[in-house]
Amino acid sequence: MDAPVGPGDPPRRGRRPPSGDPVVTRALSVLAAFDSGHRVLGPAELSRRTGMPRSTVARLVARLVEWGALERDGTGRYVVGLRLFEVASLAPRSHGLREVALPYLEDLHEVSRQHVLLAVRDGGEALLVERLSTHGAVEIDYRVGGRMPLHDTGVGLVLLAGAEADVRDEQLDRLGPPAADTLRLRLAQVHRLGVAVFDRDRPVPVSSVAAPVHDHTGAVTAAVSVVVPAREANPQAYEQVVRAAARAISRGMGNPRP
Repeated sequence: MDAPVGPGDPPRRGRRPPSGDPVVTRALSVLAAFDSGHRVLGPAELSRRTGMPRSTVARLVARLVEWGALERDGTGRYVVGLRLFEVASLAPRSHGLREVALPYLEDLHEVSRQHVLLAVRDGGEALLVERLSTHGAVEIDYRVGGRMPLHDTGVGLVLLAGAEADVRDEQLDRLGPPAADTLRLRLAQVHRLGVAVFDRDRPVPVSSVAAPVHDHTGAVTAAVSVVVPAREANPQAYEQVVRAAARAISRGMGNPRP
């Protein structure tokens, strides 16, 4: 057994410091400081957003740059590095699904000439894994790798309707009445129709038509949708083609009876 370290002794290699987060946790905090609204960050901004001293941030950033998780731009600030994209592309929940889905998403995009989205559920949010868009299509905020609320998007409603009961209950409890009552009705409609039609006003009025993708067990593993201008198209006109795309992707994911 190792002898205890005295107050004047240097810390042994491999031992965690007596207080504070592990190095990996702090490094992940640096990466988590970047989001869609903070794509480029300097040392002071990283220190402020992580709550860590600048000296600590500087050491972590140096290692992350060395590994390729971060890159330095021409102004001396930092951006997410391509090495992270390389690693993230190996995630089976996105890569395998995207590989199967992409031909059908392209067909749906060709037919609709609108935004086509593919999303999966990650905890209490929807994570966008693919987006196909037409030049001049209606403005939307969604980006690949971005997160969307389950209760406030078409793909989110489909994923929430197919989620475990505790996930749905958590979302309903978070909203509270009367919004929770409205959400219950929407989820019941998704179950009944097998499709979600959802209107949203931000940043411009749009309608989303979404349908579930099922895996080989029959569980809802993803959602595919078309996003159209709310007042320039009839969203119900897209229900059949969105359902057909979702069924085709489900067959590709091993579901014999989507």
